[in-house]
Amino acid sequence: MVPALVLTAGLATRLRPLSFVRAKAALPVAGIPIVRRILMSLASAGISKAVLNLHHLSHTLTTHVGDGSDLGMCVRYSWETPVLGSAGGPRRALPLLAEEGRDSTFLIVNGDTLTNVDLGAVVEDHRRSGALVTMAVVPNTEPGKYGGIDVDDDGVFRGFVARGSTQSSWHFIGVQAAEPAAFASVPADVPHEVRTLYPALTAARPGSVRAYRTNGAEFFDIGTPSDYLRTSHLIAAREGVGPGVPEGTWIENGARIEHSILWNDVVVGAGSMLRECVVTDGVRVPADTSWHGVTMRVASGELGPGERQIEGLAIGPLDVE
Repeated sequence: MVPALVLTAGLATRLRPLSFVRAKAALPVAGIPIVRRILMSLASAGISKAVLNLHHLSHTLTTHVGDGSDLGMCVRYSWETPVLGSAGGPRRALPLLAEEGRDSTFLIVNGDTLTNVDLGAVVEDHRRSGALVTMAVVPNTEPGKYGGIDVDDDGVFRGFVARGSTQSSWHFIGVQAAEPAAFASVPADVPHEVRTLYPALTAARPGSVRAYRTNGAEFFDIGTPSDYLRTSHLIAAREGVGPGVPEGTWIENGARIEHSILWNDVVVGAGSMLRECVVTDGVRVPADTSWHGVTMRVASGELGPGERQIEGLAIGPLDVE
């Protein structure tokens, strides 16, 4: 099977204030960090070599991954300063992805989404077509929430569709197969995005960017704090995982927790109530207080949109438009 690049360097601005505490891919979903879930899915598909690109809060990722040996993988890291983007990141990681000194097909997997798409089928379709890039897509049933991909009847990429457009489109679910040559025109160590690159590739060589279309793959969104809370509960229910108590977390007598997520080293004070909340690392929830529909983190540095500081904690709404 081919190697994989997992994109984990982004700032995750839509996920703030949670992404002030951890890199997005380090957020726990039903007790397992997103990045480990992605690597586990890669390993189950027969992929033994992966590269993670790093920038924002990189230690929160490397702590959970290490060298990947406990997952049966070899994981290496591609460091970025500044963040190089969806095309610049792969360009920088190419030497780490090369197989025995030669270029080869590789997967690019978004580190902030979860999907059960058949990775082998994506690679097979990509190789059969001879494309430079093949994106895994499903029908875009929520164009008001997600931008889309315009694809012709043969699966050839024609362009990107803006969010809110009435044009029929497909939704990219965060997995693509690619050839190193796709990124040959990207300048080294300069931020660059696929929204610029892919139309340029298509113009230079029609059919070089394609879509693997499927109706069967699921896509789990973790774009905003409320998306994260919803997806976490959905996956926990599917896996039959109870609430549990994370590492270093303590729940004092009389405290009640409903449909909430606790991270590590949290203390929930006696008699307090949490309902539909996300409580991040190191928070001490004051005793005899009640909270509903908020994020909680230790106040440090800037406050995010909608946050307010209360007794050393930064408290924010689950979502800010």
